[in-house]
Amino acid sequence: MLTKGDDYPLHQRAEPIAFAGADRNFYDRYFFNGYAPDGSVFFAAAMGFYPQLGIVDASFSVIVDDVQHILHASRRSDGERLDLSVGPVAITIDAPLETVTLRIAPNDGLLAGELRFAGRHFPIEEPRFTRRNGTRLFMDYTRMTQNGRWSGWLSVGGQRVDVADGWTGTRDRSWGIRPVGASEPQPPPGGNFAQFFWLWTPCNFADRSLFFHSNDDAAGAPWNRRAVIVTDKGTETHFDAARFAISWQPGTRRIADLSADLGSDRRLTLTPTGPVVAMSGLGYTHPVWGHGLDHGPDLAVAHDALTAEERRWANPLAMHIQALVTADLSDGGTLHRGVGVLEQLFVGPHAPTGLSGLMDPAP
Repeated sequence: MLTKGDDYPLHQRAEPIAFAGADRNFYDRYFFNGYAPDGSVFFAAAMGFYPQLGIVDASFSVIVDDVQHILHASRRSDGERLDLSVGPVAITIDAPLETVTLRIAPNDGLLAGELRFAGRHFPIEEPRFTRRNGTRLFMDYTRMTQNGRWSGWLSVGGQRVDVADGWTGTRDRSWGIRPVGASEPQPPPGGNFAQFFWLWTPCNFADRSLFFHSNDDAAGAPWNRRAVIVTDKGTETHFDAARFAISWQPGTRRIADLSADLGSDRRLTLTPTGPVVAMSGLGYTHPVWGHGLDHGPDLAVAHDALTAEERRWANPLAMHIQALVTADLSDGGTLHRGVGVLEQLFVGPHAPTGLSGLMDPAP
């Protein structure tokens, strides 16, 4: 069950706030993305707490004119988990599970903004993610996901962008166990994972939202998969046996289009049409600004940028991405067209889609 407390970084294990526990790799994270109706601007943000490591970090990225502008910040937390700020990046919970404000204070970089997220529906609680590497617990976490509408403003290099009607996006809150911080000195006897297949596809339509995700093993068997359609009136329809097919961009592990049969005469088609956000710009797999890394006793802030060329498949910093997509949902003969993101991280083989090797391009 989800409660208002689940909008605060107080969790102790991969359960809602009513339960508690501890682990060196425990984390508690906010994530956001948003996009202009025409796809001309795409932003994303994250803030993560690592109670056992004593670290809190945050990142903000904006793509304008096909350049991804990046802000990273990190500090030591001293055990305080209700200070939702890391240098220039701050989050305010205006109404738990309903509205949240993200602020980027002017700093010595190019980015600033004040962005308010208003949820379209009650958050979706995704199935608990649990994965072991031999006898060692690799992942064990819960995530709630919510689509919404954005308002406010942001600026890049002093150029203001008003965020108003038609700006939509997604936020999530996840908490539990994932590998965070410095690498563990003693890996499992069988070695670390050499296979990870991850799809995540929140989509916004005029009067409804859709969520589909899949974690598959090398044979293509899902160890966590779910699809949900939720209307703005709050009606949820869950699908447990969704199937999907992928066409690849030549010479890459990036998706050209994805089709999914959700079941009950619902079908989804996703086609990348807009900018690609490198998730390293939010700390994911970043060699310096990875989640939970210690940057010393003082606040650390850094700025960076990735051009479109630098966000191509060949760059290790752009293997994990979110791509803006056009979404077509066929619902009992009615076609709904919307927009969303397609998050992609594919390491190792995946038999149904033809992936082989560790990072070999798709056939």
